[in-house]
Amino acid sequence: MFFIYRLLINIIFILSPLIVIVRLFKKKENFFRFKEKYCFFSKKRKEGNLIWFHGASLGELKSIIPLVQKLEDDTRIKQILLTSNTLSSSMILKNFNFKKTIHQFFPIDTDMLSKKFLSYWKPKAIFFIDSEIWPNMIKNIKKHQIPLGLINGRISKKTFKKWNTFKTFSKEIFKNFDICLSSNEKSKKFLKELGCKNVNYYGNLKFSQIQNEKISLKSNTKKFFLKKSVWCASSTHKTEEKICGIVHKTLKKKIKNLLTIIIPRHTDRIESIKKDLYKLKLNVHTDEPKSKINDDTDIYLVNTYGKTKSFFSISKNVFLGGSLINHGGQNPLEAAGYGCNILYGPNVQNFKEIYDFLDEIKISKKIKNIKQLKQSLERMFLIKKNSIKNQKKLERVGNKILTLTLKKIDSLIYNDI
Repeated sequence: MFFIYRLLINIIFILSPLIVIVRLFKKKENFFRFKEKYCFFSKKRKEGNLIWFHGASLGELKSIIPLVQKLEDDTRIKQILLTSNTLSSSMILKNFNFKKTIHQFFPIDTDMLSKKFLSYWKPKAIFFIDSEIWPNMIKNIKKHQIPLGLINGRISKKTFKKWNTFKTFSKEIFKNFDICLSSNEKSKKFLKELGCKNVNYYGNLKFSQIQNEKISLKSNTKKFFLKKSVWCASSTHKTEEKICGIVHKTLKKKIKNLLTIIIPRHTDRIESIKKDLYKLKLNVHTDEPKSKINDDTDIYLVNTYGKTKSFFSISKNVFLGGSLINHGGQNPLEAAGYGCNILYGPNVQNFKEIYDFLDEIKISKKIKNIKQLKQSLERMFLIKKNSIKNQKKLERVGNKILTLTLKKIDSLIYNDI
């Protein structure tokens, strides 16, 4: 099975220039940095201990920012390397004043490139995040005898079934993790069955990322929002923006000065989203700090990354996308951290335990369709909830998980496991 995997990944490598060209045209790759995926690095390795974290995309990297902030203060660590696969995630460091943390794109997982990557960066310890499993890289990590951990590990039932179809192959890969910290109890069970050793569950690390970004709204923009009745649709996917536009049209008949903020998951869709909203005869303003916002604006459309929490700070009613369509939902903890009332659709299997917890303490609520979204928002505007107690509770939960995770990470880095 490993031979077949290597054959397939090498075919992808051969075809990758064509794939990259297409992605460049679609603005899904950085023109100056895509070469990092071929191990032409844009950053230099410093002398001393380097710790490497890898997550697929923006959500995974954001979940470890509190860890990185703590490790930045560890004098034994001279450099922290973050890698990911997506363009949006590459911009994450712009929001933080890190002194020894850098970002590079993860290489294509061929045997040759993974060896070249490890030879250049020479990490003291490595941590994969969530469900990132790359067989060639993992094999070569163990050949170099580098400590390897999986943090906030998440294995869905569907993913488990796929890996379990090839039991010998999966055990050959998963046995290489020295420690595994699962994001939920179900993943803990699946990881053990797949061959992981030393598996622990302390809680979902995403609880620790509460309020860890700077608020970046301009004063005049903030003043405009304060005059409005604001709700926010965040991490929306195709068709969900149109749904939110329809809800806005209905609600504005009853709610004075209504403003809807839409933050799409992928900003390369901005133009098509605008077209859908214009067809509904809605006034759309694209997020541009220097441009004047007209008073009759219906939709404030965010076309940049890294500002989500700024909008959560002024919008207490939030719908989280990827949930009315069959995507699996998005992480609700950022919104919860700012005391927002959260609405979500029925498809949140990727974050089910988090939503169950937030439902229990009455921060979030499931809606099934556009009608329920409209009705729930209408009630939320009428009943304003004080959620400071819930914010404090979330902070306590997050701090406990962060402390336990840091202790385990420290033990792996310095070989005391």
